[in-house]
Amino acid sequence: MKAIRIKEDIYWVGAIDWAVRDFHGYMTPRGTTYNNYLIMDDEITLLDTVKYDFAETTIKNIKSVVDPSKIKNLIINHIENDHATSVGDIMQLTPDATIYITEKGRKGLERFYDLARWNIKTVKTGDTLKIGKRTLLFLETPMLHWPDSMMTYIKEDKLLISQDGFGQHIASAVRFDDEFVTCQSMAELDDAVVDYYANILMPFGQLIKAKIAEVQKLGLDIDMIAPDHGIIWRQNPNKVLQKYLDMANGKAPLRVAIIYDTMWHSTEMMTSPMMQGIKDEGVECTVIKLRATPMSVAIKEFWNSRGCLIGTPTLNNIMYPTVAEFLTHLRGLRPKNRIAGAFGSYGWGGGGVKEAYEELKRIGLEIVEPGLQILYKPSLDDETTCYDFGRAFAKQVKTYHEKF
Repeated sequence: MKAIRIKEDIYWVGAIDWAVRDFHGYMTPRGTTYNNYLIMDDEITLLDTVKYDFAETTIKNIKSVVDPSKIKNLIINHIENDHATSVGDIMQLTPDATIYITEKGRKGLERFYDLARWNIKTVKTGDTLKIGKRTLLFLETPMLHWPDSMMTYIKEDKLLISQDGFGQHIASAVRFDDEFVTCQSMAELDDAVVDYYANILMPFGQLIKAKIAEVQKLGLDIDMIAPDHGIIWRQNPNKVLQKYLDMANGKAPLRVAIIYDTMWHSTEMMTSPMMQGIKDEGVECTVIKLRATPMSVAIKEFWNSRGCLIGTPTLNNIMYPTVAEFLTHLRGLRPKNRIAGAFGSYGWGGGGVKEAYEELKRIGLEIVEPGLQILYKPSLDDETTCYDFGRAFAKQVKTYHEKF
């Protein structure tokens, strides 16, 4: 590990977490990074810290550029544990540094540290800090994705330090988008962006649109976006801005995700003819079994589809537990501009499909009713019914998709 220059006299001094696979319940098969940035100017300034496990790593990286005791300012854009739990280690090395943070950030930080021993200055949108040749502009971004969140814009370098916005969970030996695309692919980077948005930022689409509009109104000239997770956008930062705007507007491919679980394979047997009906109607389809798929992947596939069919057997007169868990996750993420239906098998009594519809309505999705229920194992006639159900749902999805 070593510091990496991202602009003249500006360095990435973060850490790569190759091993993390569970990020507060969100699966991270690619690992992640904890990015923070060091500016060498008249007043040496550090933007953000890292997760406590990697405090020693960021300190070594800082030391490869400068003695940490010479840091004059510490900007804390976000106080979540993966960014702020090494603040104490940093401040121990530079106790006279001034911390710049939002008011809500300060109130949160004092739950973790004794702030009386540090110099704290609270900032709000439009406030600036002159550190020498550079001017730092602070932009509050409350609920993107915590109340304390903010971004920092460095005018002279046209650099936006975007905190958790525009990030991805990717552990990589390279730091920049153009490097990643060369050694991996643009498709993988795009998939990571969608995965991150769907599982973390989905509830905040309206706020994201408003914040992008605010940035545009301020006329900020941005040629690099440096998030606190994943790859730095230097080749085409406007690409990720537009992608976020599209996602915030609920843009999705014309696709149906069949997301299901099964007890004795009867519900599972319904999915194949449904999928064929959807395909024959000219709509793409993906099929996800919940017990065989990380929850975050199922959420991403839901978000990446205009329509979704939820499949559940009935167990004790209600939905299958994994299906209930998935819909509970989805309700918290508050998706918009999606259409859904439900299907499933049952034995001596139904209830699972009915409860699935009740939950889909609570989420606020557009609903296609009635659903489809089949007693025990599907017969050949039932398979035809499933095919027709899938095809009819795909027609509804196409009509709904035209609105967007």
